[in-house]
Amino acid sequence: MPRRLPPLNALRAFEAAGRHLSFSKAAADLNVTPAAISHQIKGLEDYLGIQLFRREARRLLLTDAGQRALPGVREAFERLSAAVAEMEEDDTDRTLTVSAVPSLASKWLVPRLERFRRQEPEIDVRLDATGDLVDFQRDTDIDVAVRYGNGRYPGLETVKLVEGDVVPVCHPHLLQGDTPLRTPDDLRHHHLIHTRWGGGETDPQWEEWLASAGVRGVDARRGPQFNHSEYALQAAMDGQGVALAAEVLIADDITAGRLVKPFDSPDIERGRFAYWVVAPPAKMQLRRVQAFRDWLLDEMARTRQEQAAALTEQETRT
Repeated sequence: MPRRLPPLNALRAFEAAGRHLSFSKAAADLNVTPAAISHQIKGLEDYLGIQLFRREARRLLLTDAGQRALPGVREAFERLSAAVAEMEEDDTDRTLTVSAVPSLASKWLVPRLERFRRQEPEIDVRLDATGDLVDFQRDTDIDVAVRYGNGRYPGLETVKLVEGDVVPVCHPHLLQGDTPLRTPDDLRHHHLIHTRWGGGETDPQWEEWLASAGVRGVDARRGPQFNHSEYALQAAMDGQGVALAAEVLIADDITAGRLVKPFDSPDIERGRFAYWVVAPPAKMQLRRVQAFRDWLLDEMARTRQEQAAALTEQETRT
């Protein structure tokens, strides 16, 4: 016979308190009082005969036993939530809710979604473009996310979509004229276009790129600044200067000839950051999520082939 489990509410209180390391924040999540959370935790500790939290003067910490148990309890609730969602799901409602970083959504994903619709006509995609990391515990309507980062997302299943290699790009006419852009040292004659994300897991800035390329004497602080990659790339397409961008974001612009890579770039991003398909293990088992994940991987492989062909043609022309 399976072992009798503690009360579900007590386990839910433990998961929320362990995630926040705060009874008050856990209470806000579960719409109860901090005293109720404390009572549930005490009951769970008594039931198990072990201490799960250490209560210090101004903070709450997990014990070793609590740390070992938390990932499994969290995954169990994720699987339970997905199972309930499957039971409630109407076969006529095949909505797939995707959270994606805005730059990838606008520059790569949205232009290709029609191909997914044709391949999976019974699945309706709802896209939530946001720079915030989705909390699958709180945002239970989100099925899958596409994120840019280092791939370390505890409790989630991750599949690498593409490396986040970053390269300089500009309008083709900057390769000509009185100060043609042909080597990294030529950047001193052109405006640098910046994207300032405001912290977190981001692309490198020009300071880092110039140092990696061995370029000296270029003021990496000058030039226009934008808070979204899409705006920086639009400025580059308008001939306002040279921008840094993840290669996947410029795939269509390279293929169409709106942007060019003026020279080879040092591999400062190789293996550091990438784009990832991310979901709780239970969500990743859903057919609609698997279909979307597999389509993303196939579509990215197709994009890289098209981009390689376009770059070869560009090199032939120059």
